[in-house]
Amino acid sequence: MMARLIWLMGPSGAGKDSLLAALRQREHPQLLVAHRYITRPASAGSENHIALSVNEFFTREEQHLFSLSWHANEFYYAIGAEIDLWLQAGFDVVVNGSRGHLPQAQAQYGEMLMPVYVQVSPAILRQRLEQRGRENAVEINARLQRAARYQPGQCLTLNNDGSLLQTVEGLVRLIRAQQGKSA
Repeated sequence: MMARLIWLMGPSGAGKDSLLAALRQREHPQLLVAHRYITRPASAGSENHIALSVNEFFTREEQHLFSLSWHANEFYYAIGAEIDLWLQAGFDVVVNGSRGHLPQAQAQYGEMLMPVYVQVSPAILRQRLEQRGRENAVEINARLQRAARYQPGQCLTLNNDGSLLQTVEGLVRLIRAQQGKSA
């Protein structure tokens, strides 16, 4: 059975961070959740990431310590090279991916990649963005418009309109259904 890299994507406010946190709390013998390395403070936002300075980021990148890296929203993001060891050991690995950098992940991981788009209805997405209080109304509207324009393409879709427990169970079902299949 081939290990899978589950590339979790979705608009800001879709619940990816909550989903990853909930996955970390469950026991999955063959599933690991990777942290992202980001050049933003650890206290910023709700993502459980590893905060790096720009210098640290580029030192690690020059030493090939990242499997994938990209620049978005004024920050640098990376997935550590440890995921390749985990995949080789037979673990499925879930990462908080990027919609814009899905082609890069597909080129690198091919059939191992399992892109999953976390979808949320516009009304619920607006409510979540407003509740977290990070952006003003103009910024929220811009995020909603960006989310509405994105078409996931050849991705599995996971609806996160319901409870977090339902979404976690839905993701686990998607992963199980894909085990042993080629992309």
